[in-house]
Amino acid sequence: MNITHLLGRLSSFQIIVLSFALLIGCGALLLMTPLATQSGQGATPMAALFTAVSASCVTGLTVVDTASYWSLFGQCVILLLIQIGGLGVVTMAVAITVGTGRHVSLMQRSTMQDAISATQVGGIVRLLRFILKFTAGVELLGALLLMPVFVKDYGWAQGIWMAFFHAISAFCNAGFDIMGTRGGGSLMAYAADPLVNLTIMGLIVAGGLGFLTWADLSVNHFHWRKWSLQTRIIMGMTIVLIFVPAVIFYTQETMGSSAGMHFWQSLFQSVTTRTAGFNTMDIEDLSEGSRCIMIILMLTGGAPGSTAGGIKTTTAFALFMAMLAVLRMRDDVECSARRIPTETVRQALAIFLMYLFLFFGTSICIGFLDHVSMFDAMVEVSSALGTVGLSIGLTENLCPFSKCLLMFLMYFGRVGALTMIYALHRRRKAAPCRLPVGKITVG
Repeated sequence: MNITHLLGRLSSFQIIVLSFALLIGCGALLLMTPLATQSGQGATPMAALFTAVSASCVTGLTVVDTASYWSLFGQCVILLLIQIGGLGVVTMAVAITVGTGRHVSLMQRSTMQDAISATQVGGIVRLLRFILKFTAGVELLGALLLMPVFVKDYGWAQGIWMAFFHAISAFCNAGFDIMGTRGGGSLMAYAADPLVNLTIMGLIVAGGLGFLTWADLSVNHFHWRKWSLQTRIIMGMTIVLIFVPAVIFYTQETMGSSAGMHFWQSLFQSVTTRTAGFNTMDIEDLSEGSRCIMIILMLTGGAPGSTAGGIKTTTAFALFMAMLAVLRMRDDVECSARRIPTETVRQALAIFLMYLFLFFGTSICIGFLDHVSMFDAMVEVSSALGTVGLSIGLTENLCPFSKCLLMFLMYFGRVGALTMIYALHRRRKAAPCRLPVGKITVG
């Protein structure tokens, strides 16, 4: 009764923030048990906490090698954290409520609405069923496609486990792998394998488009004129952010490989950089120009209500259209014969500035504390803030305080900027009056 009373006093945004903290705490405790490590001694508090944060926030940054350090039980815990963190703790909690036949309260519906960025409370349970069916179907399909390759290389038992692990990790945009150092780490051993590349990329894109986008597509199919404005923006931005960077990677990088392998590496790098965390080329060998593209893509992220992090594609689009409106001397921000509300543009600007402040502030701190170049720190920080997981090998060598900074960034990037802002306020207070206008000059 006390817990119910406490939850009743919390806003939906506060519940979301606390639910992820609770998931991280439980995951860290499980990873500290002797069963979780191959040595049988249990993980250190820092390794357990960092891994739990990274898995729950579907990031993929690690301080220990996932394949060699964690036992099968530990890997199962990590995979469970990835799945719950990808779908959202609130979503899983409501799914359990529905599965047990209990009534879904209005508070649960409202909290889930905020958790998945739905436009209305109505139809939330129906949307939940679609999310669960879609997730299970896509992850199962991905595992079945990966299975022949991994079974051939690792045998039946290990191959099936690796197929499911990487399928779930890819769909949830987590980037965790259990390849160890094979082929150079991550998926570099399969850089030229079309089946592995297409399957992993498909899973990443499927998770990054967002469940609301897929719900719209399931109803309207390929009749793009019937798509909602948000779906059209997300699909357009996704296409641009995949193929334009892929061309840049292909023309800028000379990996010394065949043309076919170079094509797959460039395309895969463009897809995975937006919050997935796998890699088929050595990040440390990339030029500074390519790393700059990576930083931009990592900070941009995927769609709202998806398994991806970042400032979100719709946020970047709203800011871009606001800039065009100013350049055209228009009063309204317009797109596809629709007007984007001023409140939405203000929120987009606030999110962008918060990410920018955290990005540069944390990069400066890590560069100063660990005596690393600012550029290297920026790559690692953008990876954590965008919940990506790509690393140049810096994370495991950072001091404890820098690791704590990265953990906070991963947590912030997963729950979202607006969720964090609204969690700090019970409700919006209407101003009793408006102050006189004070004009200033900008530009």
